[in-house]
Amino acid sequence: MTPLELVGLNVFTDVWTFFSKIDFEVPRRLAWLAAIPVLVAAYVLATRRKNRRGMRFTNTSMLDVVIPRQSQWRRHLAVALSLLSLITLTTAFAQPTTQVNVPRERATVVLVIDASLSMQATDVPPNRLDAAKQAAVGFVNELPEKYNVSVVSMAGATSILVPPTLQHSTVANAINSIKLQDSTAIGAGIDTAMAALQQAPKDPDHPDEPAPGAIVLLSDGTNQQGRAPQQAAADAKKAGVPVYTIAYGTENGYVDLDGQRNPVPVDKEQMQQIAQISGGQYFTAATPDQLRTVYENISSEVGYEKADREVTAQFAGFGLAFAVLAALGAISLGAKWP
Repeated sequence: MTPLELVGLNVFTDVWTFFSKIDFEVPRRLAWLAAIPVLVAAYVLATRRKNRRGMRFTNTSMLDVVIPRQSQWRRHLAVALSLLSLITLTTAFAQPTTQVNVPRERATVVLVIDASLSMQATDVPPNRLDAAKQAAVGFVNELPEKYNVSVVSMAGATSILVPPTLQHSTVANAINSIKLQDSTAIGAGIDTAMAALQQAPKDPDHPDEPAPGAIVLLSDGTNQQGRAPQQAAADAKKAGVPVYTIAYGTENGYVDLDGQRNPVPVDKEQMQQIAQISGGQYFTAATPDQLRTVYENISSEVGYEKADREVTAQFAGFGLAFAVLAALGAISLGAKWP
């Protein structure tokens, strides 16, 4: 595919995505669009009748001098622009709306970072844990200042290193303090994150409304003890808390323990199940750059919420532009240019 074709495909995809999200406040007004096919049929019929009348004259050389021949394509273009104007103005009349991303004013994000021994694998340089720490700190620094952030260290035992706080520098220090430990308890990690969410400060203006919350779980291994992660994910779903999972590492990772080499491939299936059950999203990352990209995507998901926004003005603007072009086309047909 050539670069020009790729650009055209991207433009088509963007336009299709925009129109696929369109809804209408007064959809019954779209009934006026039924007049468009009638107008098209009338124009085609009138054009054919005009052509049949023109065939009665066998010698048109004198007519070309007296009555200059009109440009066919300009006439068709003027009609097409007029119809496009009617279509877009009728659409605007129906008060179209679409969903847009609106920045959240406040939210609570709990980072759950796997600190099990498998995270010392060096398939992601310098090792999985250090690379994960660096990317997590960058993620926290990119979050809005009004976001409360908490950190949970997860291994065989789990602990809240920092309860939800607006002091993001404190969160970054806690992330860098995470140390390797034995075993992995992913279900307990999710439960601990849910407990951390309960400690989020209340909004003074809306004390009875909990802030939107989300859990970001980074892990490379299989649950080895404690509660099943799927059960914990189901509880998070009931509470309206999505779990964004990141399966971090490669299939070739290994660690040397007690003189033996132990493979530590990433359990992608389990991480995918957790995200699906909880209503979150599943990501994979095998390099530090990929992990940073994943965190950027999660930041966008957590930092925005969907809201309906009326786009009547945009459609009215398109309609006006088409009407102006159609008027210019009609003027060019009637004008006698030197």
